[in-house]
Amino acid sequence: MIKIAASMLAGDFSQMGAQAAMIEKAGSDWLHLDVMDGHFVPNITFGAPIIASIRDKAKLPFDVHLMISEPLRYAGEFIDAGADILTFHIESESPVEETIDFIRSKDCVAALSVKPATPIETVFPYLDKLGMVLVMTVEPGFGGQKFMPDMMEKVKKLRSECERRGLNVEIQVDGGISPSTIGVAAQSGATVCVAGSAVFGAADPEKAIKEMKEAAKSCQ
Repeated sequence: MIKIAASMLAGDFSQMGAQAAMIEKAGSDWLHLDVMDGHFVPNITFGAPIIASIRDKAKLPFDVHLMISEPLRYAGEFIDAGADILTFHIESESPVEETIDFIRSKDCVAALSVKPATPIETVFPYLDKLGMVLVMTVEPGFGGQKFMPDMMEKVKKLRSECERRGLNVEIQVDGGISPSTIGVAAQSGATVCVAGSAVFGAADPEKAIKEMKEAAKSCQ
């Protein structure tokens, strides 16, 4: 069954610890934490100390998405803060393979992300070392954007390449995920869906997560 990674970007930053616990109770599989530096993307969120402060509030895997210019420079801080999965962008300024190797050396899952304009083939040389690839289905930087269905071609190509090479790599999609869009993502080959507004904006987050999982399952 597809995994749901509830995105704290859509939550209440003044209640992050309580919301992490709430999301776990509601049935989210992972907690997705978007780190933005105001340089790589035009927004600023939070850093490693904030993540460390909520690490003991939930037992969920912390799925940390670095939308920052120099991920290699800061990766160690986020791993020490409690990241279980650390995703950085192939478009960043850090050397890709060196960054992947550093993350893996710290017993953390290394993941690469691509922006909508970046060909998915750019991640293929690194697939043997990755635990996950994140395909952005919106332009990174802000929550609440509209899902870009044309990104599903990337998901299909990535799934095909992983299967051809016998690789068990998670394929994550992030942006505009809801009960109406999660089906096409699952059908295309996604295994993890990041959901922000669809979960944190729901009157009943537990019901929202169940509805998305059911919608995904019906399309797989």
